[in-house]
Amino acid sequence: MATPIAALDIGTTKTCVLIGEINDAGITRILGAGVAPSRGMRKGVVTDVKEAALAIASAAEQAERVSGIKIPGVYVGIAGAHIQSTNSRGVAGIHGGRGVAQEDVDRAMEAAEAIAVPHNREIIHAIPRGYMLDGQDGIKDPLGMVGFRLEVEAHVVTGAAASIQNLVKAVEGAGLKALDYALEPIAAGEAVLTAAEKEMGVVLADIGGGTTDIAIFIDGSVWHTVILPTGGLHITNDLAVGLRTPFNAAEEMKMLYGHADPNQIADTDLIDVAAFGDEGRRTVSRHDIAEIISARVDEILQMILTQVKRSGYDNLLPAGVVLCGGTAELAGLKIFARDVLQMPVRVGVPRELEGFTDRVSAPAYATTVGLLQWGWQQAQVNAPEAQRAARNGHNKSNPLGRLFGWTKHLLPES
Repeated sequence: MATPIAALDIGTTKTCVLIGEINDAGITRILGAGVAPSRGMRKGVVTDVKEAALAIASAAEQAERVSGIKIPGVYVGIAGAHIQSTNSRGVAGIHGGRGVAQEDVDRAMEAAEAIAVPHNREIIHAIPRGYMLDGQDGIKDPLGMVGFRLEVEAHVVTGAAASIQNLVKAVEGAGLKALDYALEPIAAGEAVLTAAEKEMGVVLADIGGGTTDIAIFIDGSVWHTVILPTGGLHITNDLAVGLRTPFNAAEEMKMLYGHADPNQIADTDLIDVAAFGDEGRRTVSRHDIAEIISARVDEILQMILTQVKRSGYDNLLPAGVVLCGGTAELAGLKIFARDVLQMPVRVGVPRELEGFTDRVSAPAYATTVGLLQWGWQQAQVNAPEAQRAARNGHNKSNPLGRLFGWTKHLLPES
């Protein structure tokens, strides 16, 4: 019987806790889910620790009540505009030309992590993109191969130490223990991407409330990540300002009547909306709503396209773009994005789920489901390897499969 694990996604608009288990076939069974409106968050970053803790506690209590399981600890997603990434290379000599051992891979990764990190930043992930042995590239798993010089190219993700500390305090303030942290677009990719997409080359774009999180996967691993400080709340704000309506009414309008392409909406399609002042309510055209939405959606898509081109991998992405996050459910977005990006586009939903799936089988829950799957991978790390890493003074877990590779803990254990 699989041991239940819990995942926590603290977004700008919602805080979600899932409790689940994963069997040997890789099927994720959802045992309990809790969702609460986020508090004390802005653009994926904690701005009020106490308020954020209250939202976390509320979501966790719901999940525990549904599942009947007390949460021992959670795997936590991390995002926000403070996230930065770079690619680094590390080298390790293989004594005597023997077969490559795990300690050799460790030394190569440690060398790749030895980058200049400012004192106010922390390394979150160091993920291998590929290995080279005695000049031979294209190696995914060098263990056991014979050579003298092992090189690794790694993708290193860092975050602002203050933002990380505030996230830690919010989780602890809710009475939970944070077992580990994962960059949210990487976790979301685990839930919605296929192995073929990650192998061929694909862009994961998680359009949340306050941020758009991007991860590029090639050859089965993550090659590039970036967090953009724009998301679905900006669309809602545009509607509130443009149509002079309260924010909550604008959010409801977006969800019920919104469309990404105004060319698909007739001018004669009218709806009644709330208004400020003495008007109370007034009539607006769905076409006008779509015009406002389209302008912001186009901006977000152009930002995604710019980041893809800046990465230099725009010609290595035949699988195109997979959209997730709450905004991915906007009507007409998939076709509109396909026209703007000039790439294949699909909307990603969590795959291979059982149990209480009705609530989480949607693009908005890609990150939380992915965190569950990532947490399960963490739990598979064998004790001897973890003990050896602790003896060597490393706060790093071991390889967790093709996607996550090497993961470095954010903070030392207390």
